[in-house]
Amino acid sequence: MKETLLKAFGEVYGDTEGAKVFFAPGRVNLIGEHTDYNGGHVFPCALTIGTYGVARVRKDRKLRFHSMNFGHLGIIESGLDDLKPAKEAGWTNYPKGVMWAFEEKGYQIPFGLDILLNGNIPNGSGLSSSASVEVLTGYILKEFFGFDVSNQDLALIGQFSENNFNGVNCGIMDQFAIAMGKKDHAIFLDTADLSYTYAPVKLEGIKLVIASSNKKRGLGDSKYNERRSECEMALAELKKVVEINSLGDLTEEQFEENKSAIKDIVRAKRAKHAVYENQRTIKAVKALEANDIAQFGQLMNESHISLRDDYEVTGVELDTLVEEAWKIDGVVGSRMTGAGFGGCTVSLVKDEAIDAFINKVGEVYRRKIGYKADFYVVEVGNGPCVL
Repeated sequence: MKETLLKAFGEVYGDTEGAKVFFAPGRVNLIGEHTDYNGGHVFPCALTIGTYGVARVRKDRKLRFHSMNFGHLGIIESGLDDLKPAKEAGWTNYPKGVMWAFEEKGYQIPFGLDILLNGNIPNGSGLSSSASVEVLTGYILKEFFGFDVSNQDLALIGQFSENNFNGVNCGIMDQFAIAMGKKDHAIFLDTADLSYTYAPVKLEGIKLVIASSNKKRGLGDSKYNERRSECEMALAELKKVVEINSLGDLTEEQFEENKSAIKDIVRAKRAKHAVYENQRTIKAVKALEANDIAQFGQLMNESHISLRDDYEVTGVELDTLVEEAWKIDGVVGSRMTGAGFGGCTVSLVKDEAIDAFINKVGEVYRRKIGYKADFYVVEVGNGPCVL
């Protein structure tokens, strides 16, 4: 892979002198969806698929970007003295946003860069290609300019850039899972205070299978921000009757006792999901620790039902993928993952059932939705690195 990337870099930029090759993973959230901005827990892991980058430092302040995934766009040029979001800049708003964020945080970037990217995360799939590019960019800057930042800092800078440069009100989970990834472990992260533990993911005879709906969604203009404000309003109403800082502070019982404070039935459903999903995530980690994969799968299924019925972020594409998965012998659990409204599902599938799973779910999906889904059998991988 490294040689292929360097060769491509040389073809685009003329030579490879001073170039280094980097990698940052994608991520999948096993359970704990739409809890990260509600002060709850999430349980993501880094994947062995992600974003590869080749970069080198220039002698001037010019920035040149090329993506092998969008090769037809050629080289996109800008400069360090002109770091502002622009619609026509397309995907380069993500790396530029990270550079802007570093400078906002007091790190001066002295020289421009030539950057080539090649991702094998399906674009728009909900496996966090944007956060992968952000963490990768931060890692490149740290490596070349010696910035004293930890991987956790890279996650926070990536989130800061996405919130403030790209205008997407995302939580911390995506960047954190990517920056802090550890092979064969998922991250049990409390988004309220960023305390975390690594939990071993021992899947003997079982694989993680990602199904991409191939329905494109735009996060910034989706219902994501709407759901977020519904939860904020519900929290404000609950605070009048119970002492909490976030929805993640409530148990299921406390929520049921106090939910009448929420004056709108839709807001009550949104808050219910946030509370119950957080508790499901806590239970799911305990199930994994006890090696109770069946219980973990059951909680994944319940998570999807809540996202479908209470949070209403699934849609016919994701529901079809999950509901067909549930019918197949050897599927331990299946749910949508990511923001929803398209994107992906994640399923735990016994090795002997993988072919049947891909064929049967794929066939029904194509028949019902009118286009195909893509399937990826993935493993849990490490965080960013130099190759």
